[in-house]
Amino acid sequence: MLKMVFPVALAVLAFAPAASAQAALGPDAAACAPGSNRPAVLVSVNGFKNRAGKIRVQLYGSNPSEFLAKGKKLRRIDLPVTRAGSMDVCVAVPKPGTYAVAVRHDADANGKSGWNDGGGFSNNPRISLLDLKPSLREVAINVGSGIKPVNVVLNYRSGLSIGPVGR
Repeated sequence: MLKMVFPVALAVLAFAPAASAQAALGPDAAACAPGSNRPAVLVSVNGFKNRAGKIRVQLYGSNPSEFLAKGKKLRRIDLPVTRAGSMDVCVAVPKPGTYAVAVRHDADANGKSGWNDGGGFSNNPRISLLDLKPSLREVAINVGSGIKPVNVVLNYRSGLSIGPVGR
């Protein structure tokens, strides 16, 4: 009996990581692959209100005057929203340093910001209708020579407030 159980147990262990691991999405996915020595941010986007439209992940550098300024992003990745689960988007960074991540869920995929769209930032700061843009200091992350995991929970408008779905 033990001779039969051992090979089955090894087979289960061999396939368990592949089944539970979700591959990084986007054109920079190779930078987040196991064994990669490139500096990168692995952005896990969660809290979708619906599974339609596109997400946009933008990377900004450490200059406060350039944070969220038009044309000042270092990297932009647009992807269709997946059917379920979190979306793990890999963003390669130019070199180790301080960066910020902004995510927008364009729910109707029209390319314009609207009341039904969602958004979030690295470090998940609180935002409101009166203060939609956090400071760089609130969202800054330090990226070393490897992969920096960053969780972003999307916020949506609900009446006169903005927050995660179900809050």
